[in-house]
Amino acid sequence: MGSLVQRLVALVLLIALLPILLVLAVALAVSQGRPVMFRQLRAGKGTTPFALTKFRSMRDTRDQAGSLLPDADRVTRIGSILRRTRLDELPGIWNVVRGDMSFVGPRPLLPETIRDLGSNGMKRCSVRPGLTGWSQVNGNTLLTLEQKVALDLWYIDNRSWMLDARIVLATFMVMIAGETIRDHKA
Repeated sequence: MGSLVQRLVALVLLIALLPILLVLAVALAVSQGRPVMFRQLRAGKGTTPFALTKFRSMRDTRDQAGSLLPDADRVTRIGSILRRTRLDELPGIWNVVRGDMSFVGPRPLLPETIRDLGSNGMKRCSVRPGLTGWSQVNGNTLLTLEQKVALDLWYIDNRSWMLDARIVLATFMVMIAGETIRDHKA
């Protein structure tokens, strides 16, 4: 799907999902306070930085030295549900509308992570990052960074509209059934 078509589809989808987004935002505001959105600088196509937007799923809880506690200690109950179902990613549709992201592609990483990956990081940034991707439907948080990068590079070498459709369908299965490590061969 071309970039302009994706942006238009994303805009229509964002408008259609507005009631759900509002309900989730209110639930987050009530259960964990404000802000309800999380924004973080990520590397996009060509390593161009952009602000990724998603629902906030963690508190900013720190230890006595001022360091953030581990993620597991900061994730809220509603945040855990949003993460498991991937609903925390819905505001990222705005990034698709803006042209920062596609629906399918490697998930955007921090600029310093891309830099540390060297040539693999540069290849990973040769395509627009996605709301969902091959590594997300093949284990995601159950995988190491190296495994995710290998899956992302495989996707880049083998991408097609059929593979993208398969990833979108698999994303819905992950949202319902949860993450499992799957055979990544097409």
